[in-house]
Amino acid sequence: MTDELLTISAFARQVGLTPSALRFYDDCGLLRPASVDEQNGYRYYSPSQEPRAALLRDLREIDLPLAEVRVVLDEGAAAGVAVVQAHLRTVEGKADAARRATARILASMPAVPYECAVTLGGAELASAIRQVAVAAASTDEIPALACVFFELAEDELSVVATDRYRLSVRKLQPVSFAGHPRNLLVHAAELTALARWVGAAAEVRLETGPSGTALVVDGESRALPVVDEEFPAYQSILDGLTPPVCRVVVDRQQLLSILTGETVALDIDSGRLKVTAVDSGESLGELEGIGSGAVQLGFSASLLAAALSVSVGPDVLLELCAVDRPVVVRSADQGTFTTLVMPTRLDG
Repeated sequence: MTDELLTISAFARQVGLTPSALRFYDDCGLLRPASVDEQNGYRYYSPSQEPRAALLRDLREIDLPLAEVRVVLDEGAAAGVAVVQAHLRTVEGKADAARRATARILASMPAVPYECAVTLGGAELASAIRQVAVAAASTDEIPALACVFFELAEDELSVVATDRYRLSVRKLQPVSFAGHPRNLLVHAAELTALARWVGAAAEVRLETGPSGTALVVDGESRALPVVDEEFPAYQSILDGLTPPVCRVVVDRQQLLSILTGETVALDIDSGRLKVTAVDSGESLGELEGIGSGAVQLGFSASLLAAALSVSVGPDVLLELCAVDRPVVVRSADQGTFTTLVMPTRLDG
């Protein structure tokens, strides 16, 4: 033995592992001792092994499988970085799925006496209400479609509405959150009626619990009746979006101004967008934009105009794919607001 070597217990304390873990990693071939006493089998480690041991400890801390730990330790930096980044994406995906499932579970248990209170900026919430509520259906055929859906969570609040032909989603960052995640469904008309009152406040508190749901501003409370219906699984729609074949950013007001008639055709090629009235074949205008790809799709002029009118900023981003896939309309200046609009077939 040399004085530089450490016993397994001393080395374990030095690197933050247990002696049993070190013996296990020796058996796995991931961290061999520098020396083993032939008479008693005692393991001894060198201080030069500390970086490898510390990395091994951290890799196991993030639950990296042993086969992938071996790659990180032994196959070079490039391979190691790829493995760790891929593992992080997997973990984050599972965490997001777990949060969504937890919210659904808690929302399906109304008998559980939990409370939820979310504080939001008044102007932000009012803006979200105005943007999203217009996408709610005006018919009572499917009650849930006449409502706005709220997903309340600690890190993000989602405001959603759809009429089956378009879907609008706005994400808000809570000022504060207390309680458990909760989902709520509220009549769009009742929510819209409160938008001006909400918008005049610096902060608004959304409270829900066994006694009911309300919006609270400076101690004044306005009841918000909750609808007991099932809202469409909108997140699965967003997750299932087909990658676009064409993207274009154009002037929002210019595009809005030329959407006339019942049905229009958008012909996009490398950022240039031409709009034609389908019924008459009349050219309604041509816009220069920034983008890539080429596609021609038809739209209900009023439906597309409604999506554009609630967007924010001078520019709008369109992500287009095919006639049977929704088109994504994003505010170029507000990435937290997204609208999906279904195209219309041009071949009848």
